[in-house]
Amino acid sequence: MPDRPEIVCLCGSTRFVNELRAANRDLTLAGIIVVAPSEAVEGATEKQKALLGALHLRKIDVADRVLVVNPGGYVGDSTSREIAYARAAGKPVSFTDPR
Repeated sequence: MPDRPEIVCLCGSTRFVNELRAANRDLTLAGIIVVAPSEAVEGATEKQKALLGALHLRKIDVADRVLVVNPGGYVGDSTSREIAYARAAGKPVSFTDPR
């Protein structure tokens, strides 16, 4: 294992919670540090949702690359913004399902 393992930020719709969990598990077992979106918080206020969105952008900042979990090629509005943010920051972006 290298001195500092690679850090991957997962992005994707929280409707794909099982797929996000599987990607997290697989990457972790491959020796990769994974940062992932927070799971949906029932009853979250708009302010809390905005906070979680901003926090996820900081997760992209600390990552070496981004992996978009997009079964069936689905990418929603929030994930599209995260992809644009990552690319603007020069982070490599890959997808679990080609678009």
